[in-house]
This record gives sequence, structure tokens and C-alpha cells, in this order.
Amino acid sequence: MGKKITSTRRMGSAFFLNLAFAIIEIIGAFLTNSMAILSDAIHDLGDTLSLGISWYFEKKSKKKPDPKYTYGYQRFSLLGALISSFILFGAAIYVFTEAVPRLFDPQPVHVPGMIAFALLGILFNGLAVLRLSGGDSHHETIVTWHLLEDLIGWTAILLTSILLLFVEWYFLDTLLGILITIYILVHVGRNLHKVIQVLLQKSPEHVDVGQIETDIENFPGVYKAFHIHAWSLEGKKTMLTMHIVVETTLSPQEINDLKDRIKKNLRDKDIEHCTIEIHFKDQDKIHKND
Repeated sequence: MGKKITSTRRMGSAFFLNLAFAIIEIIGAFLTNSMAILSDAIHDLGDTLSLGISWYFEKKSKKKPDPKYTYGYQRFSLLGALISSFILFGAAIYVFTEAVPRLFDPQPVHVPGMIAFALLGILFNGLAVLRLSGGDSHHETIVTWHLLEDLIGWTAILLTSILLLFVEWYFLDTLLGILITIYILVHVGRNLHKVIQVLLQKSPEHVDVGQIETDIENFPGVYKAFHIHAWSLEGKKTMLTMHIVVETTLSPQEINDLKDRIKKNLRDKDIEHCTIEIHFKDQDKIHKND
């Protein structure tokens, strides 16, 4: 059985592939005078920076909890995703502002060179996507999406280049660059929105706090559940804290058993870590206003 490829190794391989091609692509953009290739060159350079940042933070996120970061370092992967999104957003805006004026003043492009670089782009980005396939962290997902967008973009450039062999519609090159940039902006915006939601500790989509409260209050011996807070560390692992009021007749062992049953119920709801604070029913002052 082969050795499992870690996310850091996947991202490292994708980084070096992207770095090599980004350098080639920037040279090619000037040689062919293609706005579509320049658009993808700037985007690929942004992807390369993003991969490098994400690679670093992915390794950082694997560190175990310590007194400084008691929850561990998983959120460093989110920081990498956040920085990567901003880099790509900035690069896309730059390309958009450069491409729009040229749409009204199309420039001739070197079509055979565009075809050659499009084929190289499909090869390099295809290999990078394959190296990242199987990753499940937020920023791995973001970077994979960007590489897939590049792959789609290069396919479009190839088809456009073939068309330009027969008709001199050079505005298509600039138009394609603008369309690629708009597509990038839309997906970066969506991914950035998801990352920010996790950073702001929004309750995960699969967690229904109201239903959890109802379920817990149906446990024998539970009088009330309140102050239920759910969040995710990095978009995968869900945490939850709650206060419950129990009957005063429960013994310490019965309380421990009750906690175990509640935690099992929550694990069935994909909540991996739960902290439960116990109050007794005669302590009304603690919870009467909640």
C-alpha cells in the first residue's frame, strides 16, 4: 500500500509547478502580445504567491495545541486562505483595468505562440490540479478552484487561438481576458465570503442550535438548555459549548452519564468537541433571565 500524500506535499508540488509556469507565462505574454495570456499570467503569479503562503500556513496548522494556542493551529490555514483570496482579488482587478481600454483598441497577437502557450498551460495546470486532488482543507479547496479556473481559461485560450488562425478578430483575445477575470472575481468573492464566515464564528450550516436545544431538553433529568454556542475552527471541525440545568436529585455519576449521552448525541450531528456547564434547578438566579 502506497504512502499517503499529505496536504503539505500536495501543495508543495503544486507550488513549484505553478512557479515554473508563471515565469514562462509572463515571458510568453509579452512575446505574443496577448491580453488573454497576460490576464492568465498575472492570475497564475497570484496563484503562485497564494500557494506559497498556503503551503506555509498548512504546515503551521498541523502543530499540536500548546499554552499559547490552546485550540491548536488549525485556524492558520484560514489565514492562508484569507491572504490568498485577497492576492487573487487584487490581481484580477489589475488585469480587468488593463484589459477594458484595450477592448476598444484591439492589438494584433502572435497566434501560433498563443496556441503553444495554451497547450503548456493546460499541461501545467492539469498536473497541479492532480497534485492537489484529495485535499479537504479550506485553502486547499480555494487553491484547487483557482487552478481549475486556470485550466478552463487555458482551454478557452486554445479554442480562441485556433479561431484566430482563420479570422483576424483580435478583440476576442481581450474579451476572453476580461471574461476570465470576471469569472475569477466571482469565485474569489464566494470563497472569501465562506472564509470570513468561519473567522466570524458563524454557526456551521449543519448545526441547528434550536433543534439541539430541543433535543437536549428532552433528555431525562434536563430542565433547560441555554447559552448554546457553535462554531468551527477551520471550516471542518465543529465546536460547541452549552449550559444545562438539571434536576437536583441527580447524583454525580448520573450527571456524568448524562454528559456522555449528550456528547454522543452531538457527535452524531458531526459536532466533534463539546463543553457542558452544569447548573442545578434550584439555582434559578443563574438562568431565569436567559
